[in-house]
Amino acid sequence: MKPVELLGQQLAPDRTLLKLICHGDEYLILSDNQPLMSSRMHGSEEALATFACQHARGVANPNILVGGLGMGFTLRAALDQLPRNATVVVAELLPAVVEWNRGPHGPLAALAGYPLHDPRVRVEVADVAIILRGNPQQFDAILLDVDNGPAAFTAPQNSALYDAQGIAAAHAALKPRGDLAIWSARDDAQFAHRLRQAHFTVTVEHVRANAAANRDANRATNHPAKKKGRNRGPRHTIFLAHKSPQFGGA
Repeated sequence: MKPVELLGQQLAPDRTLLKLICHGDEYLILSDNQPLMSSRMHGSEEALATFACQHARGVANPNILVGGLGMGFTLRAALDQLPRNATVVVAELLPAVVEWNRGPHGPLAALAGYPLHDPRVRVEVADVAIILRGNPQQFDAILLDVDNGPAAFTAPQNSALYDAQGIAAAHAALKPRGDLAIWSARDDAQFAHRLRQAHFTVTVEHVRANAAANRDANRATNHPAKKKGRNRGPRHTIFLAHKSPQFGGA
């Protein structure tokens, strides 16, 4: 049986204990000993960035906000989508998570190809809600990968990101035609309704947690004669909310 190695831990402000462990070649972040994320399942995080950056990558000097660093996969996928003149602000509440992702000694740094080394990246060790409220009409895209999405379970205060006031703050922080993309462990029709009430145009995407499964699905869609690969990993939900120019204040 492969041993489990504790690589780091930190108490969140609400006293939730986050641990980084290694089990064989898999890294996991636990929240009060419950799995929060795994290095083996990051396809939906990559999909989050792909959907969010579709418009921003065509904008001159795009400015992007990533809420939640995690294991760096969302950030890496966003950087891969964006031009060299982009600015990517990463808001991460816990200093330990940032240090786990910093090279050369951060245990997670190499997993996503050292995204914090990219000169386009600026890290803010802060609550993403504070960044949203303090930066009106600043971002071409906002990516939220915080907790389990609208059904927050790691820290109850995270749910404030997804209530009416939190959605309004995200709307105000976007430039006209900006996009808000939100990762969620599950579908949530009520949350999609709240987004529409906040004057977003909303689409909902369902993707596999396993990146290879998503590639198989895309190949099957583009080439119907090919059989779909075996479904691997759970499905996650991406809420993509587009800000109409008529509500952009410009």
